[in-house]
Amino acid sequence: MPHSTAKTPAIGRSQWLAMGLGVLLALGLFAGNAQAEEIQRTITITGQGQVSVKPDIAIVESGVVTQAKTAAEALTANTQAMQAVFATLKEVGIEDKDMRTSQFSVNAIHTRPERGEARRITGYQVSNLVSVTIRDLDRVGEVLDRVVSNGSNELRGIRFQVENPGPLMDGAREDAVKDALRKAKIYVAAAGVALGPVLTINEHGGGGRPQPMFARSMAMEAAADVPIAAGEQTLSTSVTLVIGLE
Repeated sequence: MPHSTAKTPAIGRSQWLAMGLGVLLALGLFAGNAQAEEIQRTITITGQGQVSVKPDIAIVESGVVTQAKTAAEALTANTQAMQAVFATLKEVGIEDKDMRTSQFSVNAIHTRPERGEARRITGYQVSNLVSVTIRDLDRVGEVLDRVVSNGSNELRGIRFQVENPGPLMDGAREDAVKDALRKAKIYVAAAGVALGPVLTINEHGGGGRPQPMFARSMAMEAAADVPIAAGEQTLSTSVTLVIGLE
């Protein structure tokens, strides 16, 4: 039985030309991309800046802790003492908007059980703390003395801070950019290239660290105006620059 043989059609001249043109175009695009990648040479650098400023407010957390046999008795005693504290704060010129309850709790007081015994409730403790913003730093000691003399027996902390650091941060931002550019110039000089335009600027975080004076809970006794030093606060920020290279 005869076998039929299929012939592969011959590739014409025009087809060869089309294939060759496609290869050349592909090579051209590849070379163009490679050149584009070479053109996009950059350096990424980070700079830091900071400014020192004087705090303008103090945040005081103070209040009353009471204990009694029953929760009702502890709560009543605490309420009476806190009313005196709030009245005193108003007397020294603290506005309502600058007083905020920061903690309130009622907890049972238990015995430490012996082996095999269950814990027993022996009383209750009520804790009521208020966060107070003092805007006249010269009166911080006076305010502490007055609230302690009129019912407060707990001080959880004092910290100094800048109420509105935004505008003051601008100096730190300028210094951060200058610091990044200074370091970039050192690197490109060592590498034998030149800086081009700044392509992007990104800021990272920023802000100030509150200055704590007391960081622990402590029982308070009345005393003469407590000496308080606010010191200075450091506002800092960092920026990252992406700069083109020539």
